[in-house]
Amino acid sequence: MSKENQTTEAIYDARKLGTPKMLVLGVQHMFAMFGATVLVPALTGLSVSATLLFAGLGTLLFHLLSKGKVPAFLGSSFAFIAGYAAIAPNKEKELLPYACLGVACAALLYFILAGFIKIFGIQKVMRFFPPVVTGPIIIAIGLTLSSSAVTNCSTNWLVALVAILIIVICNIWGKGMIKIIPIILGVIGSYIVAVCMGGVDFTAVNNAQWVGLPVSYNDTVFSIFSNPDNNLIVNSIITIMPIALATMVEHIGDMCAISSTVGKNYLADPGLHRTLCGDGAATLLASLFGAPSNTTYGENTGVLSITKVFDPRVIRLAAYFAILVSFSPKFACIISSMPAATIGGVSLVLYGMISAVGVRNLIENKVDFTKSRNVIIAALILVLSIGISYSSAGAISFNIGGITISLTGLAVGALVGIILNAVLPGKDYVFNVDSDVTTSSQVSDVKTNEKKNYEPSAKNTKTQKAKSKRKKKR
Repeated sequence: MSKENQTTEAIYDARKLGTPKMLVLGVQHMFAMFGATVLVPALTGLSVSATLLFAGLGTLLFHLLSKGKVPAFLGSSFAFIAGYAAIAPNKEKELLPYACLGVACAALLYFILAGFIKIFGIQKVMRFFPPVVTGPIIIAIGLTLSSSAVTNCSTNWLVALVAILIIVICNIWGKGMIKIIPIILGVIGSYIVAVCMGGVDFTAVNNAQWVGLPVSYNDTVFSIFSNPDNNLIVNSIITIMPIALATMVEHIGDMCAISSTVGKNYLADPGLHRTLCGDGAATLLASLFGAPSNTTYGENTGVLSITKVFDPRVIRLAAYFAILVSFSPKFACIISSMPAATIGGVSLVLYGMISAVGVRNLIENKVDFTKSRNVIIAALILVLSIGISYSSAGAISFNIGGITISLTGLAVGALVGIILNAVLPGKDYVFNVDSDVTTSSQVSDVKTNEKKNYEPSAKNTKTQKAKSKRKKKR
């Protein structure tokens, strides 16, 4: 295969590109996740170094449990930010371990759902998650994130436009390796422009040490058991665990997005139960040691869509780089000093790619929008997910037994979509383990073929009668 073909066709084995190019691709994936991953600890008060360490370890654990087949990177989840804020509203260091305990308990729900899938079969579970539900959820994931991208861009639109233009030019007109690494080139080019404009503060970089441990015992869940506050423990668990309902649906949406992007059905192989266990195990491990919950990252799915390099080995390289960086506070500060406008410009493209994958998911699975049920389901998912996220409250809160529980717009939209799909008549989706979807027309064809196979023709009936008469004469 020529180099030109390698950049236009999907690459499932990156080793053919050579080790240096694979390393660059791994760095690109690390840059893609870095902005959002370090933003979560910045918003919650958790450790940036611990976040990077367990993003890398969580990704490797996910790959181990999913047989190394899924090209997914696991970074900090935004879904649990409301949970951290409910327990530690002012980023109190002594309260954050309790919030992490609640997240650890929420991670256990992943294993329960995975167990249901293993026991009852993926077909019975996936009938609640057809493309008419997962497609709009994927679209909503990208659109709800778009606000943060635009906000970051608005800090310096010139720097953001440099990143966007470099990515577009390299992806459309680039040749060879240039076409494969547009994200990292956009980051570097935009970063240089920002430095030249005096828009980067290196004070934290100068003060940071070269080497340091990323985890402190006082930040871990284990530290609270020396003098536990039982009321706070119960409140944390009850408040945060329900958020997992949304993140598990997001996980299914992400798996559909990655499957659609790569062209392989990861829900069937290695299986949704394995990927759920991987995601849950990564979140459990991270939260126990004081890092944010993990989730499969849409930013890296966007990179897959742009580069067409679908080898999970590249993702694992990014995980190793994240682990390495976590032990260097100075290098972490260098990356953290990346201008918000640079992050915004890159994110603007990546978040748009996520929504585009959702649209493609609907088109490829031939979702029939002439049916009112499908229009209603998709409409409510999109309006609730985006509308609530951009409302003044940002979430829907309700009180149960004196405890306030908040659900994000994406959680509400996903739950409403799942319920409506289960209740409304006219379901025509059948999940096939050998393919991504069996549409209603294919179901009709199967039924027609069954009739042809099992309803004997008049000629066959006469032949059978003749044979039976000869047997009687004998």
